[in-house]
Amino acid sequence: MGKKLFIKTQGCQMNEYDSNRMQDLLNLSHGFETTSEEEEADLILLNTCSIREKAQEKVFHQLGRWKRLKEKNPNLKIGVGGCVASQEGASIIKRAPQVDMIFGPQTIHRVPTLYENLENQNHPAIDTSFPKTEKFDHLPSPRAEGCSAFVSIMEGCNKYCSFCVVPHTRGNEISRPLEEVIQEVDSLAKKGVKDVTLLGQNVNSYRDSKIKTKGLGLSNLIREVATVAGIERIAYTTSHPFEFGQDLIDIYKEIPKLISHVHLPVQSGSNDILKLMRRRHTKEEYLEIIEKLKLARPEMSLSSDFIVGFPGETDKDFQDTMDVVEKVGYDESFSFIYSPRPNTTAKDLQDSVSDQVKKERLEYLQQKLESSALSISRRMVGKVRKCLVTGISKKDPGEFQARADNNKIVIFACNDQSIIGSFINLEIVEARNKTLKGVLAT
Repeated sequence: MGKKLFIKTQGCQMNEYDSNRMQDLLNLSHGFETTSEEEEADLILLNTCSIREKAQEKVFHQLGRWKRLKEKNPNLKIGVGGCVASQEGASIIKRAPQVDMIFGPQTIHRVPTLYENLENQNHPAIDTSFPKTEKFDHLPSPRAEGCSAFVSIMEGCNKYCSFCVVPHTRGNEISRPLEEVIQEVDSLAKKGVKDVTLLGQNVNSYRDSKIKTKGLGLSNLIREVATVAGIERIAYTTSHPFEFGQDLIDIYKEIPKLISHVHLPVQSGSNDILKLMRRRHTKEEYLEIIEKLKLARPEMSLSSDFIVGFPGETDKDFQDTMDVVEKVGYDESFSFIYSPRPNTTAKDLQDSVSDQVKKERLEYLQQKLESSALSISRRMVGKVRKCLVTGISKKDPGEFQARADNNKIVIFACNDQSIIGSFINLEIVEARNKTLKGVLAT
């Protein structure tokens, strides 16, 4: 019987991509088969997120639960990867001695070797380095699972926002050569993928690493991806307002395959707080980008990230954030109370905002964001949208799930399972909390 691999992924879509690639690597190198039951596993990998303290604590709670599995099965190996591994390194083992292997986001290609080392040594295998040789050079051709796929186009970030740990855990920006990205997209398309999402911590910074000119940035990459036979829909995430140029706005007029959705984190609507955050843009500059995007695509769907309770945030600063929420009209957003992170400059700022005020601001913000999203969804009722059927509904096996051309999830009933992977027209008949209900358009 082959060895069993269980991977649990926390955090962002980049981690999802990395987990899938580790699965490919271990299958090729050691014949590992994946299992959804952690009790069956010979190797358990936890791909972690450290963007907030709460996310980091989840890591050790999970490792505590797996300690009992290792007590039952001493041959079980446990590995920790991702940003917590990069940030904490060997200190993880002091708190969780049941861990055998630690690796960072840039060393996932070395996981098979680290696993082999465990067989030949009596101590944990650790590699959280930032190798100059890109990990992508050592990854096999990706599998295709369904009609949609992630494609990583770059890693790391050079912005060093004062609150963000990413540059410290994933390193500086590294872009993949355009030719290499297109080869991966083409490989996926030949396996039935129709919908690709281009991934990066800051995709606006993408530059073809073989030809470093402004003409070969994200907008040019999107043009090239659009020419790949079989690819019918393109998305990207995550963007930064500082480098959201006119060329990227114009691409929405040029490439109909590019979905009508942009995730553009603003974090705060206060220029004073944005300066403390080292975001390199103002509220006015952000709103100007939004206005141009809506002109390029009148039905543009927008989402964002917000941090409330940043050190020094006043009532006026918070009202400036609410003003942005009111003016933009977001379909979806992610909002959190500020969490100090290691190695960031913001952790040394004096925090004058009480916990109670932070909670009240977050609750108020989330109520307004939910109200905005529901209002936008209700305006879609009665309209017909082109949707890609991605699979069975997670909540009701009697229904299907599709993604509209503005990234909204649409649930609908149908008796034909062969419809999965197809583009269909759905009439929106109901706006729900986070999804839409549709029927086949006649």
